[in-house]
Amino acid sequence: MAVLKVKFTKTKRDKLAQILWILNWVSVVSGIILFSLGLFLKIEIKKRNEVMAKGDINSVPNMLISVGVIACIINFLGGKICYDCSDANKFSRWKLVMLPYIVCTFCFTFCILVGALMCYTMRNELEESLYLGLRDAIKFYKDTDIPGRCFLKKTVDLLQIGFRCCGNNGFRDWFEIQWVSPRYLNMASKEVLDRLKSNVDGKFLVDGVPFSCCNPSSPRPCIQYQLTNNSAHYNYDFLTEELNIWMKGCREALLDYYTGIMRSIGIAALLIWLFELSVLIGVRYLQTAMKNVLLLGDLEGESDGWLLENSFVETAKYNINIIKNLSKANQISTVSGMNDPNINVQNTDCDKTNITTKSIPAAR
Repeated sequence: MAVLKVKFTKTKRDKLAQILWILNWVSVVSGIILFSLGLFLKIEIKKRNEVMAKGDINSVPNMLISVGVIACIINFLGGKICYDCSDANKFSRWKLVMLPYIVCTFCFTFCILVGALMCYTMRNELEESLYLGLRDAIKFYKDTDIPGRCFLKKTVDLLQIGFRCCGNNGFRDWFEIQWVSPRYLNMASKEVLDRLKSNVDGKFLVDGVPFSCCNPSSPRPCIQYQLTNNSAHYNYDFLTEELNIWMKGCREALLDYYTGIMRSIGIAALLIWLFELSVLIGVRYLQTAMKNVLLLGDLEGESDGWLLENSFVETAKYNINIIKNLSKANQISTVSGMNDPNINVQNTDCDKTNITTKSIPAAR
């Protein structure tokens, strides 16, 4: 029994073909939107590539870009097919193409769904990439004279100012590294020498942060050095007073920023997937209705259209049997090839005989 069978008249078939022609062109626009969203996400990731570790974080934008390009091609072809389906004579040349087209389009819509879900599953990979990338960027913050690293100070400062963040996980990350370049340390100063000697690795560690961590909205002048020393500042209590520097870590700030973008892109991709699926259902109805018209031979009469010719269970069993038969045929061909007696048999010269002939006794 056919699933969701609908009866179509000639007028309904023509209207359905016209509507699907328009919707396929709308789908081309949706493909352009997918491509643009993927390109936008790729550019946003590229902007802060210097504070991200290498990984598979570009898989989502690449997926969206690829799906967008394929959507434009498939829906352009679908528009042409639906336009010709308004005429039964023109439909005959697409008759053998439509079913493979529907199967390929169904697989393609599944890829859109995968791309939408990837936008929500990318958070963990992005978080790890940001953690490792920011850790290295902060570590090399002081290397302003080393080629390949001299840009990191400016990058980190602009990042902390733009996203109102400080450090990787927080401002205390700056306490654990030497972020002041040695060229700006006065080696004649006893305080500097004592601080270098007090550290096992010989690093100049201070309880301070770069200027870019300062919050300009704070009414108090920025305290970026000796943050944990209450006696170094007037009317200051490190434990109770809210510091006038950014408290949020840059990893969390960037993660929230990209998560918001990917959540919006994921919603847009899901909506496009639902739209593409509805168009595909309409094309399936048009294909079956036009196919039945040709079988009946009455081009002006009514015809039935459906999603599946048989029930879901019967269709599933039919497809499983096809797969099993294909696998059995492959196994039989392999075994028969191995047991073929004509394989690896040496050629013999049948024209030459080495049999010795015995003389026939004469009759007496």
